[in-house]
Amino acid sequence: MNDLKNKRNGLLKELSTLTQVLHGSWVERYSVCSKKDCKCRRGEKHGPRRYLVINENGKQKQKYIPNSQVDVVKKGIQDYKHMQEIILEITKINLQLIRGGNYVAK
Repeated sequence: MNDLKNKRNGLLKELSTLTQVLHGSWVERYSVCSKKDCKCRRGEKHGPRRYLVINENGKQKQKYIPNSQVDVVKKGIQDYKHMQEIILEITKINLQLIRGGNYVAK
């Protein structure tokens, strides 16, 4: 059981390193402007423009992401997915500890 607790502690430490977590979806859009003679009217659309789609108060919101921040935001989304994997693993460990009678809530 100590092995499980040690593994859980390691996972909890790893969670604390995920400081740039972003919970959302990545969207890239191309657009057509209002200029009649623009190249976008001939199929060469403007973009991509990038957005992080998040839920705020039960509503979807699109947050524009400047080109300079694309890598940071994509890393934050990856970190969120990794955080979910870690939490699932901690859940499995805690269930094993409960079944073994060694789960102690703090």
